[in-house]
Amino acid sequence: MNKTTQIIIISILAIAIIAVLVIVTTNNESSNLLEVSSAQDLTKMVDKVYDGVTVELYNTETREIDLTDDTSVNSYTGLENGENLEFAVVSEPMVNAQAYSLVMAKVKDGVNANEVAKAMSEGVNTRKWICVSAEKLYATNSGNIVFLVMTDEDKATDIYNSFKKLTGKVGELYEKTEQEEELPPDMSFPVPE
Repeated sequence: MNKTTQIIIISILAIAIIAVLVIVTTNNESSNLLEVSSAQDLTKMVDKVYDGVTVELYNTETREIDLTDDTSVNSYTGLENGENLEFAVVSEPMVNAQAYSLVMAKVKDGVNANEVAKAMSEGVNTRKWICVSAEKLYATNSGNIVFLVMTDEDKATDIYNSFKKLTGKVGELYEKTEQEEELPPDMSFPVPE
């Protein structure tokens, strides 16, 4: 083998090794999220999720959840307290006549974000509004970011898909579909003839 052939073979091998390393590194990344170091970063992430939706959204306001207030943490996330969370934000309509809530939280180092997403999906009250309830709930995680949305099915699906597209990779999906409760016969209203 001449020297030129050896150089070509070595170059091809080097390119192949670099390509394999790039593929392995890309597949090992938990998501393509930006570094989250504050509640403001989570708020920006909520805005990016909203930028990717096609449905009309309510007039929402995104604010930080006080993780020292167990009642607020439970109301928004379904968790008993915020001890496993580093930051959390909630986005809800300014007028609470709509069943809509989006929560994003960053878990503390060493905390399993998938387990937190599951606990949120099981613990949050989809009927927390007095006169309306959320039809659909999605909860998942991407890396150390936990995501939960509950509202009507079309909006929830569109918002979940936007989060999934933004992050590039999500963990296990927990979902819940609420059924309309029928009134007992003695509470039915007579239909005029």
